[in-house]
Amino acid sequence: MNTLTITKSQARRFLLAHQGLWPPYTLKGKRGVLRYIRRVGCIQFDPLNIVGHNPELMLQARVSDFQPSMLQELLYAERKLLDGRDKMMSIYRVEDWPYFRRRRASTQQRLGRRFEPVEAILPQVRQAIEDYGPLTSLDLAFNQRVDWAWAPTRLARAALETMYFEGELIIHHKIHTRKVYDFATRHLSEDLLSAPDPNETEAQYHDWHVLRRIGGVGLLWSKAGEVWLGILRMKSRERIRTIQRLLSQGRVLEVRVEGIPTPLYLRSDDLVRFQQTLDTDDWMPHAAVLAPLDNLLWDRQLVHEVFGFDYLCEVYKPVAERRFGYYVLPVLYGDRFVARFEPGRENPSGAFVIKNWWWEANIHQSETLYASLRHCFTRFLSYLGANRMIIDRTLVEREQLEFLTPLTGR
Repeated sequence: MNTLTITKSQARRFLLAHQGLWPPYTLKGKRGVLRYIRRVGCIQFDPLNIVGHNPELMLQARVSDFQPSMLQELLYAERKLLDGRDKMMSIYRVEDWPYFRRRRASTQQRLGRRFEPVEAILPQVRQAIEDYGPLTSLDLAFNQRVDWAWAPTRLARAALETMYFEGELIIHHKIHTRKVYDFATRHLSEDLLSAPDPNETEAQYHDWHVLRRIGGVGLLWSKAGEVWLGILRMKSRERIRTIQRLLSQGRVLEVRVEGIPTPLYLRSDDLVRFQQTLDTDDWMPHAAVLAPLDNLLWDRQLVHEVFGFDYLCEVYKPVAERRFGYYVLPVLYGDRFVARFEPGRENPSGAFVIKNWWWEANIHQSETLYASLRHCFTRFLSYLGANRMIIDRTLVEREQLEFLTPLTGR
């Protein structure tokens, strides 16, 4: 087995190339959205919406003309994408439906045994959807509180989620974050619904899902972490065994990064892009605002090792324990993270607000950097549909953000 050896700089550039962040904005329109999701398998959903949901924030950094309506159309009008569980709640291609048959069967076995009150009302829920069409849990008068997978909830919600996770229902659309459900048979083809699981054995399934997860990032190690969540019946022993099997089959390659003792792994299918990135000297840096659950950040320890950046999600921390802020977005420039900021929106104007800003240590601030960041935030305003930016004068002076004041309309 040949081992590839690269520098951290080369690792950073490949990861950015794989993630569609360099060269910038080569992905365009809904076709670009589909192309990116095909490459990485899935993008993670999160209900928080400060300046867009996580998938929207991810795509605005990669797709040149992205608007949130594009994702809504692909999900709920064209049905080329689906909401489903992969790495937590995610969005993936409709063609991937058969690969999750194993997960749906596992859910059916698990939930069917544990929640008898839910099972008892499923015929009534089915009849309601048959009679009235797509509905939410608020449309059903089953108000009893029941123990549920995460926390006690209304019986109506538990019933709909059971049918959804078992594959009987899909998300028809959302009203903000409230899910509206309908029968899968009304929206997915019979060929797709009846397709067998392409992975006949659990080993084949593990091979498929580990490959998918490596491709979700670009380079990945075998260390335990949140990046591996959502793979059925896989703990460290099974994961290491699977990676060794994929290595022996030539489906993944070992990559050694100078200064990182733990080997990383690359899908063989990504080798051409990997080599092209290493052979490219033309590196024009640009700036981008990334999402908090961006695929690039799925393994934060790896991000620390490769980029020297420690990203913290402090949404659930008490205020006194936060190092930065409630909801903070990273700022990328070239192959480095240069800053992070806390965003917001002003009501009722909808203006984009930078509540706080933190430069990373040892960042060389230059007119080139400022111009790139100004261009980045001009695009960000366009994505938000906001006509101006608001930054407190004290923050501008403290962090030397005068280069952004042209966007404030002052």
